[in-house]
Amino acid sequence: MLAIIAVGGAVGFRSLLEGLGQFYYLPMVPAVLITAMLARRIATGLAIVLSIAVNLTLVPRESLTDALTNALLFAAVSWILAEVCWAMRAMQDRTRDLSRQLAAKDVMLNTALASVPVVTLNAEGEVRHLSPAASTLFGLNEAAAVGRPFSELASGFDVAAILGSGATGGALEARDGHWTGLRPDGATFPLSIQFGVASDPIGDTHVALCLTDLSRWHAADAQARELHAQLNKVWRLNSLGEMAATLAHELNQPLSAAATYLHASQVDMEKAGALGGSALRTVELAKGQLLRAGKIIRRMRELLSPEARRLDSERASSMVEDLGPILTMIGSSKGVAIRMEVEAGNDRVRAERIQFQQAMVNLVRNAVEAVGEHAAPEVVVVGRPTSDTHYRISVEDNGPGIAEDQIERIFQPLTTTKTGGMGLGLSVTRTIVESHGGRLQVSRSALGGAAFSFTLNRESSVENA
Repeated sequence: MLAIIAVGGAVGFRSLLEGLGQFYYLPMVPAVLITAMLARRIATGLAIVLSIAVNLTLVPRESLTDALTNALLFAAVSWILAEVCWAMRAMQDRTRDLSRQLAAKDVMLNTALASVPVVTLNAEGEVRHLSPAASTLFGLNEAAAVGRPFSELASGFDVAAILGSGATGGALEARDGHWTGLRPDGATFPLSIQFGVASDPIGDTHVALCLTDLSRWHAADAQARELHAQLNKVWRLNSLGEMAATLAHELNQPLSAAATYLHASQVDMEKAGALGGSALRTVELAKGQLLRAGKIIRRMRELLSPEARRLDSERASSMVEDLGPILTMIGSSKGVAIRMEVEAGNDRVRAERIQFQQAMVNLVRNAVEAVGEHAAPEVVVVGRPTSDTHYRISVEDNGPGIAEDQIERIFQPLTTTKTGGMGLGLSVTRTIVESHGGRLQVSRSALGGAAFSFTLNRESSVENA
């Protein structure tokens, strides 16, 4: 239809030009071009055929050869022009596609820059652009920052060091581990910097800085260290309590025996009459001091031994997740990655949070030390409900395991296989577990090493989150 309309229009235009002279195929060329620009090859071929037919009908020719030659020449020229039109259409389509792709990428880039603190500098270290996130980070609008040295925003920053290194990108290290960002009100915050260097076509050098505020990371690290210190404090107190109990048990017997011997000596001295009176008083004083020493030991045992714990409703997964930074530090010291497989559903239990976490830290530390020499060390913390009333926690490793004849002995106080160890770790852990109504058990792990496990009573009356 387009070919017919275009050729019809060309014929009408040709009729208007008849008064000016003889026109052959020239008025028909626009019809072919219009069809080629708006339609495909079939329609364009039809326009060429119709143009030739109309021309042969309206214009008398001297001979068949003349008519055929002009027709073929018109067809060839028209097809070449049509090919040019199609190429231009393809280029326009490609240009539109590229424009849409570039627009989409531009939107994505602007979105990324809006959410990430990015600063661009010139070769002199002066700010050329601040992303909205960077403006928020420094508490400074872009207009006030442009043209200022970036060293005024990050203490100690030196762009010459970056350009002099020849590196095109990477992390920018600070002397004390992090950079210090400065805000207009004098506030400071820890900062990490990633940089990239590029040159534009006219030779200007640009430095792009990607910034990260480390305040939350530092706060989380400080919180983890505080929790670690708190657990260590509780651990020392429990260890002292365990030691006091052991010493009280071991010392009470010789003290009682010494008091008995002194009493027997008093009986013999009383038989000596007046001659033994002075010695009798001295022995009585010594006996009194021995009995006093026994009372002191019992009082220390009562003071330092773990008191009756008040168990609260806690989520087992939450208590273990809070230990994540501490367990990571324990594992990284030996190059061991600790895997968590604690089910978060139906995990409401009765527990004393700090004491439970203290026991977990000790079990994981023992597991990490056990696999320290393994080529592919594995430590996994597993937690899952085992019934309507119990939730089981286990710490498993692929270390050498525990020998059968050592299973009962390792829980005894002052028994250790570690050089420099006091032998109180597993004893204190067992005391904590038992105070929670559980029993610490050791068995062979599916990983090939040891598996220390215990159960906590589930809080069935509380709806699990």
